[in-house]
Amino acid sequence: MQTQEMRRAMNTLKAFSEKEHAYHAYQARQDYLREQQSIQLEFDDLRAEVEQARAAEEHARLIAEQAVAAQEQERAAKEEALAENERLKRLLADKPESSDRGTR
Repeated sequence: MQTQEMRRAMNTLKAFSEKEHAYHAYQARQDYLREQQSIQLEFDDLRAEVEQARAAEEHARLIAEQAVAAQEQERAAKEEALAENERLKRLLADKPESSDRGTR
């Protein structure tokens, strides 16, 4: 077993074995990197979905606020119209009837 040919054969087997070990380590590293990339892509997709949901929620909140503001403006306009109506009624009630008959 200690012949030159046997030592060369053993060195060749050792080199192949080391190369195979290095190859498997390389493949494991590549598998790990692909898995990490896949996880990152999935995470990025989820983050984008969350951001979209937040944007939609913010948009819905703004629309609701605008609707409330529009209702408040409508209520204020109605109150103003009622107040003007009451003012005009008082003016008509305070107007003397004799001058009202003379102008007809």
